[in-house]
Amino acid sequence: MARAADLSFHEAVSAAWAVDPTRAELTTNRQSADARADAAKSWFPGGPVVSAQYFDDHLIGSNLGYTTYEGTVSVPLWLPGQGTATRRVAQAESATIQEKLNVAHMAVAVRVLEAASAQVIAQRRLAVALSLVQAMQRLGSAIDRAQRVGESTAADRQAAMAELAAARTEAGLAREQVETTGAALAVLLGRPGLPDILSYDARFLARTRLDTPQVVEDNDPRVRAAHRDVAAAQESVRLAKASFMPNPEIGVGAIHEGQYGSPWDSRVGVQVSVPLPSEARNVPMMSEARNRLAAAGSQEVQARRMVRVELAQVRARLDAARTTLESARTSAAALNRRADEMERSWQVGETALIEALRARLGAYNAILALNSAEIGWHAAILRAAIATGITP
Repeated sequence: MARAADLSFHEAVSAAWAVDPTRAELTTNRQSADARADAAKSWFPGGPVVSAQYFDDHLIGSNLGYTTYEGTVSVPLWLPGQGTATRRVAQAESATIQEKLNVAHMAVAVRVLEAASAQVIAQRRLAVALSLVQAMQRLGSAIDRAQRVGESTAADRQAAMAELAAARTEAGLAREQVETTGAALAVLLGRPGLPDILSYDARFLARTRLDTPQVVEDNDPRVRAAHRDVAAAQESVRLAKASFMPNPEIGVGAIHEGQYGSPWDSRVGVQVSVPLPSEARNVPMMSEARNRLAAAGSQEVQARRMVRVELAQVRARLDAARTTLESARTSAAALNRRADEMERSWQVGETALIEALRARLGAYNAILALNSAEIGWHAAILRAAIATGITP
C-alpha cells in the first residue's frame, strides 16, 4: 500500500530550502552587497597612499654630500555624488539578490512538488501492481482447481502463468521506481519523508488569485527580481555619470635635505593631484552601464511574458486535470466492474479465460490512470498556489 505522508508540504519546502546550495550562494552575495553599501559610507573612496623617496650623490660618484629625504601621504576624494551613487548601487544589488532568493525558493517548491508527485505515483503503482499479482494468483488457483476436475485446459494454465509472471515483473519495476523516486526526494529534502500533497483540494484552490493575473504578474518574484535588476542598472548609470573623471587626491608631503657645507633644511607642504577627464576612459564606462540597463530592461519584459504564459498554462492544466480526473474515475469504476463480471463469467464457463485476463489488465491500467489523474489534480492545485504566491 502507498505510505501515508509524514510531513506537510510547507515543512518539506522548508527542509529542502535549508539544504539548497543556491540559497547559501545567494545569501553570501547579498551579504557582500550589503558590505559594499556600508563601505561606500567611508569618507574616502580608497585607502591612503604613502610614498617615500631618497636621493644622494654617492651612487654617481660626485660625493659632494647632497642628500634628500622626501615623504608624502595622500588620500583620494569622492567626486560630487559619487559616494551616494556607489552606496545606492550596492543597495539596489542587495535588493535584487533578495528577490532572487525568493525566485530560488519558488523553484525549490516546484522541485519538491514534482519529486513528491513522482513518489506518490510510484507508491500507487506498486500498490496496484501487488493487487494485480494477487488477482492473477487467485485466477491461477482457480484454474488449478478446475484442471484437477477436467474443467480447464493446459493452455489456460499457461496463459495464467504468463500473466502472473508479467504482473510480478510489473511489481518489480514499480518497486524500483519507488526506491529511485524516494532516494531523489530524500536528497532534495535532506531527510527522509513524504510531503502531503493530497490534502490540497478545490477548497484550497479558491484561495489562489488566478482571477487577478495582473496582480499575480506584478507580485511574481521573477518579475520583481527583473525589476530590481533594472533599478540596479539605473543606479549604475548614475554612478558612471558621477565618475566623470578619476578621483583627485590630496595629501601632505615633507622634505628633509642637506648638502655639503650647509645645514639641513626641512619643508612641509600640501599636494593636490587632479587627473583630467578622458573620453578613452569615460565612453567605455558609460557604454557598459547603458548596455547593462538595456539588458535588464529586456530581461524584465521577457520575465513578464514568461509569467503570463505560465499562468495560462497553470489555468489550462487545472481544467485538463479536472476533466481527466472525472473521466478516469468513470472509466476505472466501469472497467473494474467489467473485470469482476468477466471473472465470474469465466468461472461458470460462459467466457474464455483470455477475455477475463484482458478485462483484468484493462482494469489495472484504468486504476493506474485514475491514480495519475488524481495526483495530477492535487499537483495542479499546488502548482497554481505556488505560481500565485500562496504559501501552501
